[in-house]
Amino acid sequence: MDLIRIRVLVVDDHPVLREGIAVLVSQQLDLLMVGEASTGREALEQFRVTQPDITLMDIKMPDMSGIDAIIAIRQEYPDARIIVLTTYEGDVLAWRALKAGAHAYMLKGNVRKDLADTIRAVHHGALRIEPAIAMQLNSQQHDAALTAREIEVLSLIAAGNSNRSIATWLEINEGTVKTHVKNILAKLGTNDRTHAVTVALRRGIIQL
Repeated sequence: MDLIRIRVLVVDDHPVLREGIAVLVSQQLDLLMVGEASTGREALEQFRVTQPDITLMDIKMPDMSGIDAIIAIRQEYPDARIIVLTTYEGDVLAWRALKAGAHAYMLKGNVRKDLADTIRAVHHGALRIEPAIAMQLNSQQHDAALTAREIEVLSLIAAGNSNRSIATWLEINEGTVKTHVKNILAKLGTNDRTHAVTVALRRGIIQL
């Protein structure tokens, strides 16, 4: 009887990581790497061509985020099984990825010891999330998530902009910016702008 191999597509903008995963996959008799992509758009194109059983998806890429790529792939292929591989430990990014349709959220630092088993588990229908991130997901209230405008304001704060500069950039008045900042601090449970940026970066709400 021929061995049924799990067909894997790797999406990451770092060639060294793709090569490392290719080596890991080649060492497993039941896994087969069928394609690779370095951007979100290439991921969709390669998925159409290779029709993989499992897609390994990075979060941060040049042209399209991994989360947007997951959404695009699952719009065309609702049964696609996708594992996010990332360096970001934030619960908000994990929540977004799972909401987009990812079946697993895995840190790149654990690839060597956990990747093969995670691929097999997801292929069999399991959901896998890093334990520490799962604890964060359980402890956070995502219904109090920041709005798109609040994230925009917070990103500009993180870049070192004053309220006046943010108002000019967004073409709104300074009082509106202050209201956004007040709401941001309340939602994140923080006391000041610097603390808000620190928490937002840690949770994956914004990225620098």
